[in-house]
Amino acid sequence: MLVSVVIPVYNEIATLAEIIRRVTAVDFPKELVLVDDCSRDGSRELLQRLTTEGISVVGGTPKNRNEVRVLLQEKNQGKGAALRRGFSEATGDIVIVQDADLEYDPRDIPRVLQPIIDGEADVVFGSRFTGTPRRVLYYWHSVLNNMLTTLSNMTSNLNLTDMETCYKAFRIEVLRSVTVEEDRFGFEPEITAKVARGGWRVFEVPISYHGRTYEEGKKIGWKDGVRALYVIGKYALKR
Repeated sequence: MLVSVVIPVYNEIATLAEIIRRVTAVDFPKELVLVDDCSRDGSRELLQRLTTEGISVVGGTPKNRNEVRVLLQEKNQGKGAALRRGFSEATGDIVIVQDADLEYDPRDIPRVLQPIIDGEADVVFGSRFTGTPRRVLYYWHSVLNNMLTTLSNMTSNLNLTDMETCYKAFRIEVLRSVTVEEDRFGFEPEITAKVARGGWRVFEVPISYHGRTYEEGKKIGWKDGVRALYVIGKYALKR
């Protein structure tokens, strides 16, 4: 079973090589689909060298086969647009989202995939708030996350603890059944609403979380929270 790990990239030169190393080190057959969203800090050039100079980790053993594909966006559009591109070109049986920073530990990926592999789930969310180690950071971010997850649950009739999590895994059939419309971080409530509306089996598993500060490169801001509120309402009305 091949897993597509879709990694949107925007100005992540400080962590990009390390996240590629960490993902490829996890022991299962996979393709890395790296989508650069017009980075300006050298990330794009690093990814281009990955393909032209062969400085990737393509190969490995049959159990841990790695393929690396690089997609370059023509203009900066946002995380949702990068994921839409990556999903459209993914060839795996299962697709999982991985951020290019080091907030999410790729060693958790097998745990997230397991309910799908076992045939119990179609979609799995990795929850940062169900008992595993996590870095303690911004209080108001946790309040906003809680509020957005609660509002999403009220409109989707799911009982998630972490709607905004990066780690979302899907059977490829799920992604083929939806169209991602949101270009930025509104992707999270949008895909949650569409998964719920599709009646897919959703599981949630605990994951670790090593959040970063804005000084360390965190990008999401209050405007994205406002957009998430709008997206939740938008797809609630479309039911």
